[in-house]
Amino acid sequence: MRATTIHAPGDIRFEDVPDPRIEEPTDAIVKVVAGCICGSDLWPYRGENDVTAGSTIGHECVGVVEEVGSDVSTTKVGDFVIVPFCHCDNTCAHCRAGMQSACVNLGITQSGQGEYARVTQADGSLVATDGMPDDDLVPSLLALTDVMATGWHAAVAAGVQPGHTVVVVGDGAVGLSGVLAAAQMGAERVVAMSRHEPRQEIARAFGATHVVAERGAEGEERIADLTDGVGADAVLECVGTDGAMKTAFTVARPGSTVGFVGVPHGVELPVRRMFQKNVGLAGGMAPVRRYLPDLLDRVLSGAIDPGRVFDLTLPMAESAEGYRAMDERRAIKVLLRP
Repeated sequence: MRATTIHAPGDIRFEDVPDPRIEEPTDAIVKVVAGCICGSDLWPYRGENDVTAGSTIGHECVGVVEEVGSDVSTTKVGDFVIVPFCHCDNTCAHCRAGMQSACVNLGITQSGQGEYARVTQADGSLVATDGMPDDDLVPSLLALTDVMATGWHAAVAAGVQPGHTVVVVGDGAVGLSGVLAAAQMGAERVVAMSRHEPRQEIARAFGATHVVAERGAEGEERIADLTDGVGADAVLECVGTDGAMKTAFTVARPGSTVGFVGVPHGVELPVRRMFQKNVGLAGGMAPVRRYLPDLLDRVLSGAIDPGRVFDLTLPMAESAEGYRAMDERRAIKVLLRP
């Protein structure tokens, strides 16, 4: 098959790689209808993570089941499925506790930016739609494989409640999804920290009541002004850098929680402030399968349209341009079609 591969920082190619195959009886092979580039894919692209030259990249996709292993009973060939980026059996103790991203049989989609992908726990992971969805629905279904569920997890971890003032740090696809999640959960004020007009526009469409363009101390002062010096009832940290985390804790009111879902890089927690102000930290890798049924219902009912985070669509063969566009902030999130 053809798939996107990474060979070194900045070196993305679309080339022939071995087809994925059934390796365990719980596996399924999915023919990819749409994949995409994640903000976390930019870490190795920028040289922040180690790279194994020639490895496939891409952990988000939707598609049609092509083949299933002998133990797969609920997923059928021909199903259109949403593929959570983290695969789970959905039966182990951690899954039953709602932490499917820590499943004892955890797997991760490895070739979501390719023509086919192997899912290691098909029955526990895959969620099928009722027949083939309309093409205009595909972007929102694709968003459920990671970014929408991750933004939702940030809001859940932060304890967002009706009437809350919520601050979202980060205006990438996950941060924008966090804005949408907080609004859906009934937050009275949702403050999006964003200095890019196209992202601000989507944030407002998703339910942001305020936008703060300033960063660092200036941005923190704006939040203090907006909250009469009290701070936010819940903060969603959707970046993963030390600066973003420091801002999150600075704007959080005493007794609140920072929900973090940005993959941490160089983060040092302000433990003394956490102690003195009783500000908690919760979150991590999103248990996508936990949230999928509810989020799918919201998409199908028209309550949410998370596919708006995709502002550039390219043929999968042009994935390298997609990486450049996101790296240069010319695109929020790139959808790829085989």
